Amino acid sequence: MAFCLKDLLEFDDIVIQCHDNPDADALASGYALKWYLKKHGKDARFIYGGRSPISKSNLVLMKENLGIPVEYVNELKPPQLLVTVDCQYGESNVKHFDAENIATIDHHQISGTLPEMAALRSNYGSCSTVIYELMQLEDIDINEDVNIATALYYGLMTDTSGFEEISHPSDRDLRDYARPRMADIVLFKNSNLSKDELVIAGDALKHAYYDEKRLYAIVESKPCDPNILGIISDMTLEVDSIDACLVYSVMPFGVKISVRSCVREIKASELAAFLASGYGGGGGHLIKAGGLLKKDLLEKAGISYDNASIRSFLDDRLKDYFENSEIIFAGEKVEDISEYEHYIKKELSLGFVRAVDLAAPGTKIMIRTLEGDIDTIVEEDIFIIIGIDGEVYPIRKKRFDENYTLSDDEYVYPGEYAPSVMNHVSGERVKILPFARSCVSRGGCGIYAKKLDHRVKVFTKWDPEKYYLGTEGDYLVVRADDHSDMYVIAEEVFKKTYIKEQA
Repeated sequence: MAFCLKDLLEFDDIVIQCHDNPDADALASGYALKWYLKKHGKDARFIYGGRSPISKSNLVLMKENLGIPVEYVNELKPPQLLVTVDCQYGESNVKHFDAENIATIDHHQISGTLPEMAALRSNYGSCSTVIYELMQLEDIDINEDVNIATALYYGLMTDTSGFEEISHPSDRDLRDYARPRMADIVLFKNSNLSKDELVIAGDALKHAYYDEKRLYAIVESKPCDPNILGIISDMTLEVDSIDACLVYSVMPFGVKISVRSCVREIKASELAAFLASGYGGGGGHLIKAGGLLKKDLLEKAGISYDNASIRSFLDDRLKDYFENSEIIFAGEKVEDISEYEHYIKKELSLGFVRAVDLAAPGTKIMIRTLEGDIDTIVEEDIFIIIGIDGEVYPIRKKRFDENYTLSDDEYVYPGEYAPSVMNHVSGERVKILPFARSCVSRGGCGIYAKKLDHRVKVFTKWDPEKYYLGTEGDYLVVRADDHSDMYVIAEEVFKKTYIKEQA
C-alpha cells in the first residue's frame, strides 16, 4: 500500500529532520509537515544539524516572518519516529540521529535503501510539492494558513530557480494553487543577492557571445547561486536582437544552465531539456527554464570538464538545435501525403469528458497533463479524450462520433498523473477523472503517418501559440479527412493505438 501522511499518526513521539544547512525547500517541507501533524493532535519537533545554524539572509527572514519553529541541534534522544524531509536517512549531508522508526519524504534520487514509510518523487521539482500532493490526497487545504502556503510556494520557487526548471505538472499545480503572502515572497527574493554576486553578473554580461544568424546568446558566469543565472538571463534577453539565450556556470558537480526565449518557435523548457538530454535534466515553462548537466555524465561521454571544452560542447548543442528543427504550422497548407502510410485505430478502451461538464461554454481553460498544458475555449461540441497512456487531447463531437463508441464499462485511468483543467476566468482547478466516462475507439477514416528521423515542432489547429515536439522515432500525423490538420504522436503511444491498414 502506498505511503500516506496518516501513517505517521500512529506515533506520538515524532521528530522531523531536514538536511544540514537547510534551504528554503527543506524548511518549507518540514514546517508544513509539522503543521499537518499539529492539526491531528501531534506535537512534533522540527530539527536540523550540521556545522552551523542558518545564516543566509533570505532564510533568516523566512524563519522569522513565517514563524518556522526549526531547531539547530547536535544531540537528540532517539524518538519513536524520525521523519526525514527533502533528504534521506543516512546521507552524508544529514546528521545521524538514532530512532526507533524512520520515514522519508523526498524528491531526490534514491541514495540507499528506503524505509517502508516513504514517499519519494524523483521527478518532482521540490519536496514542497510532495508534501502538497500528500495533503491534497487527504483534502487538506494549504491555503488555510497563509504562512504554510507562502512557505511551500517559496520552497518550490527556490528549488526550481524561480519556477524556471518546473517540468512536472504537480509542481505547476502547487505554483498555481498556492495563495502566498506575496509581500513576503518579494522580500525573500530581494534578499538573495550579495554585492559579490552583482559583480559576477556584470562580468558575465561583458563577455557574452551573440550568434547574429540564429539570434541567440551564450553567457558564461563564474560559479554562483542558480538564481543569479536567472537574473543574467533576464537581462540578456532584453537585447532587441536576441530571441533566446543560454547562461551557464561550471560548478564542481556539474554545469548549471538557465534558458530564456521570447519567441513562440522556441520553448525555453524544451530547449533546456534538449541541452541536458543524456547528461542530466532540464525543464521549466515557455519563456524561462533551467537545468543541470552532471559532471560525471559529461566525463563518461568523453567531454573534458574544463571551461573551454564545456563552452564548445554547449555551442555545438545549440547549433544542432537551431539547424535541425523543422517547424510546421498546421492549417497553413494542405500536406502532400505521398510519403505517408495509412493507419486505422485499434479497438481500445479509452476515456472521454465533455468540456461543458468542466466549465461553462465560452470559458477559456487550460488542460493540464503530464505532456504539457493545452489551452482551448469550452464549446458544446468539444470532447476531451483520455488516451491509452493517460495522454489527453480535445476533439470535436463530429470526429468523436466518427471514431468512438460509448461504453457502459466503468472508466479506469491508466496514467501516472491525473489530468486536470484550470479555469482561466476563476482560477479554479477542476479534476477531470470524476467526470470521465468510457468509450471504445474504432477505425474511422484513419490517419496518414510517417516516422520521424529528425526534430519537428508542430503548431496545431487547437493551439497555434504552443508547439508539440516530435523527435526521431515519433510519428508525424495527418488526419485522413483534413490534410491540413497535423500533429505528432509519441512512438510508444502510436504503436499501442494504431495499426497499418492492410491493402
